[in-house]
Amino acid sequence: MSRAEVAGVQEVQAVEEAGDVREVRRLWSLGLFRSELAITFRRWRTLALLGVLAAVPILVGVAVKIETSDGSTIGGGGEGGGPAFIAQVTNNGLFLVFTALAATLPFFLPMAIGVVAGDSIAGESSAGTLRYLLVAPAGRTRLLLVKYATTLTFCLVATLVVAVSALAVGALLFPVGEVTTISGTRIGFGEGMLRALLIALAVAASLIGVAALGLFVSTLTSSGIAAMATTVGLLITIQILDQIPQLHAIQPYFFSHYWLSFADLLREPVYWDELVKNLGLQGLYAAVFGSAAWARFGAKDITA
Repeated sequence: MSRAEVAGVQEVQAVEEAGDVREVRRLWSLGLFRSELAITFRRWRTLALLGVLAAVPILVGVAVKIETSDGSTIGGGGEGGGPAFIAQVTNNGLFLVFTALAATLPFFLPMAIGVVAGDSIAGESSAGTLRYLLVAPAGRTRLLLVKYATTLTFCLVATLVVAVSALAVGALLFPVGEVTTISGTRIGFGEGMLRALLIALAVAASLIGVAALGLFVSTLTSSGIAAMATTVGLLITIQILDQIPQLHAIQPYFFSHYWLSFADLLREPVYWDELVKNLGLQGLYAAVFGSAAWARFGAKDITA
């Protein structure tokens, strides 16, 4: 065999070995992701958070049923806002989905996400398991991405738990049928269900920035409790600042400012302006705090 042929064989072997390494890393990442999901959703804390989220629509539905049992009605808030949906619940149980999501989005949902995201890295560090998770072929970047993907999965699951619980309670306690949109037009029940699904996905997407913020905070400390408390504290602070009229110039940059834009999915036609702004803002927060988390985690001393 000539020298050129030997070099060609060696090159092919190198490529195959590199491919094998990439395949091993890919399979290892998927295995780590499945493991993280299993650990996260088996924790009693996670199950308790999901239980609280599922209970909110039940409490709202029962309260509305008791309030209207004598034939009276419940007054709604301003057009398009979450409270306005509650006035429609007695006419159509599907509106309980919109009401429950509007009720849980300002506090309950982001608090749950803050707890899971805040504990993602700091919890492993405080438990002494972080160094073992960084054994090759994982690496810090891969582990950080898996932790963030797990948190995003929890965002979706938590939102769907609220929506499904509200749909079940609404169908049980109230009639369901055609949906009257905020614009005054009527759409069929099937399309109404589709709008409800889109709204749930929009709410889950609204939590992307919170997840990135919590992940970043989690890289700053070795205490899971401190990371969770700091993340939840920041959430509450931002919510308060977003309600102060004097700060109107900077409020559009708060991650919670466009959260209730999901109500525009109940218009005919759908208003996309604030929905797109919300998605863009969440993407910006994810990029900024995700990069900050990567930079901090890359320099973190895991042996301390």
